[in-house]
Amino acid sequence: MIKFIEDQINDSIELKKMLLSDDLLGCVKMAAELIILAYKGGGKVLFCGNGGSAADAQHLAAELVGRFKRERKALPAMALHANTSALTAIANDYDYSDVFVRQIEAFGRPGDVLVGLSTSGKSANVLKALDYAKKKGLKTIGFTGRKADTMSSLCDVLLSVPSEDTPRIQEVHMLWGHIICGLVEDGLFNERK
Repeated sequence: MIKFIEDQINDSIELKKMLLSDDLLGCVKMAAELIILAYKGGGKVLFCGNGGSAADAQHLAAELVGRFKRERKALPAMALHANTSALTAIANDYDYSDVFVRQIEAFGRPGDVLVGLSTSGKSANVLKALDYAKKKGLKTIGFTGRKADTMSSLCDVLLSVPSEDTPRIQEVHMLWGHIICGLVEDGLFNERK
C-alpha cells in the first residue's frame, strides 16, 4: 500500500511540474483576466460540469460568491447543475445535452463568462453550453485534459492538463481554479503588481 501511495503522490508531483510551461501559465493568467474584466463590467461567472467536474464547478462558484482568501464583497457566480429541479426538468422535457444551454439562455448575458469543465473534453452538454455561450456573446473558458480537440474551438481560453488520467486532471483543475480565484480577488480588490 505504501508503494501505491508513493506512486500516486509522485505522479501528481511530476504532472504539476509540467504546469510550469509558459503556455500553460499564460492560459491561467488569461482566464483570470477574462473573469476580472467580466466582473469589472458588471457581469457574472457561470460554471458547468458533470460528476466530479460538477463538484469542482460548484466549489469554484462558492469560492467567488463567498470568499477565497480575503474579506471582500460577494462576486456573482453560479454552478448550473446546482438547481436539481431545473436540471431534471430540462433533461426530462428536452434532452440531457440541453441542461446547461437552457440555463445559459435564462441567466447568461453578453460580457458574462462561462467556465466549462470536462476531464475528457467530450461531455456533450458542456460542449453544447460552450458553443451556445460563445454565440450568445459570453466569454468561454474550458478546463479539460490532454484530448481537447473539440473544446479548443469553443473556448476563448482553454486550460488543458497534459494528462489523460482523470484523478490527476481533476487535481490540476482545482489547483488552477484556486489560482484563478486568488488572481481574481487580487485583481478586483488589491491590484497585484
